[in-house]
Amino acid sequence: MVTLIEGDGIGPEVIQACVLVLDKTGVPLEYERVNAGQKAIEAYGTPLPEDVLLSIKRNRVALKGPVTTPVASGFRSVNVALRQKLDLYANVRPAKSIGAPGTRYEDVDIVVIRENTEGLYSGVERMANPDRAESIRIITRSASERIARFAFDFAMRNRRKKVTSVHKANILKLTDGLFLDCSRKVASEYPDLEYEERIVDNMAMQLVVKPNLYDVLLTTNLFGDILSDLCAGLVGGLGLAASANMGEDLAVFEPVHGSAPKYAGKNRVNPAATILSGAMMLDYMGYTEEAGRVRQAVEEVVRAGKTVTYDLGGSSSTLEMARAIADRL
Repeated sequence: MVTLIEGDGIGPEVIQACVLVLDKTGVPLEYERVNAGQKAIEAYGTPLPEDVLLSIKRNRVALKGPVTTPVASGFRSVNVALRQKLDLYANVRPAKSIGAPGTRYEDVDIVVIRENTEGLYSGVERMANPDRAESIRIITRSASERIARFAFDFAMRNRRKKVTSVHKANILKLTDGLFLDCSRKVASEYPDLEYEERIVDNMAMQLVVKPNLYDVLLTTNLFGDILSDLCAGLVGGLGLAASANMGEDLAVFEPVHGSAPKYAGKNRVNPAATILSGAMMLDYMGYTEEAGRVRQAVEEVVRAGKTVTYDLGGSSSTLEMARAIADRL
C-alpha cells in the first residue's frame, strides 16, 4: 500500500502516467489517495491535512506529484512541511546521462545528498522593521552528522567511490564550519571511500566544466537545492529529475520539478521524472529488478526520441510517452 498524492497543476497527469508504468511492472501496488496543496485548501482549509501525515506514517511510503508553492506570500511550502513534520531528513537526487538531446555530456552520474530539515529552510524569519527582513540559518551537529552518515552509507551500498562535501565555510565559518567538521568526522569512519571538499561556488563551476569527476555530493539544504537543479540541466532538464525524501522508516518519492500550472490539463509535460521517482520507490521497497527495468525503459524511449514530449525534441503527449515506456517493459 502506497500513499498517493496527485498534487497541483500537472501533478495529476504525471502521477497518472507513473501509475500506468508501475502497473506494468507486475509489482502488486495498491494506492491510498489523499490530497495536499490547493485541492486540500479547498476541501479542508489547509494545504497539508492531518490525514496526509497519518496515511504516510501508516503506509511508510508515498508517491507524490508536485504541489504549488506560493512566491513571497501565502502558505509555506507543503514539501518543506512534509519533510520537517515526518523528519524526512535526506533528500536524494540522482542525475545520470541517458541520451537526452542537446546535452553536452554522456558520462554524468551524480547523486546529490541534501540535508532536508534545517539550514535556511528552517523558516525562522522576521521583519525587524518595515525595511529590514531577517532569516536565521540553523545548522546542528546532530543533523549534519546524520546526513553525512547517510551519504557515506549510500555510497557504500551503491558501490560509489567518492563523496564530495560542498560548503561555504570560508565565509559562513560557524554554520558551514560545523557542517564541514561533521563531514570530516564521518568520513574518517569510511576509509574505503575517497573524500574531498569543494566550496559551493567553485563546485557549480566544476560541475559545468567537468561533471564526470564527481560522484556523491553531500550538501546543506539550500546548496543542495540549487546544485541538484544544475545537475539536472546537465542530463536533460527537470523533466528527467527524480528524487526521494527519506527518514528512518518513511520515504516520499516525487519529481524535482514544480506544478507548472500553465500546462495543467494540456497532457504535454514530460512524465519521466515522476516515473523515475517511481523506480526509486520500487528500489526502496525491495523491487530492485523491476526498478531497473523501469529505468532501462525510460532510457530506451528517451534515446530513441520518437515518442517523447516537447522538452526532449518530440511532439508526444504525457500519456503517449508513458505508454511507450510501459510498452518497453
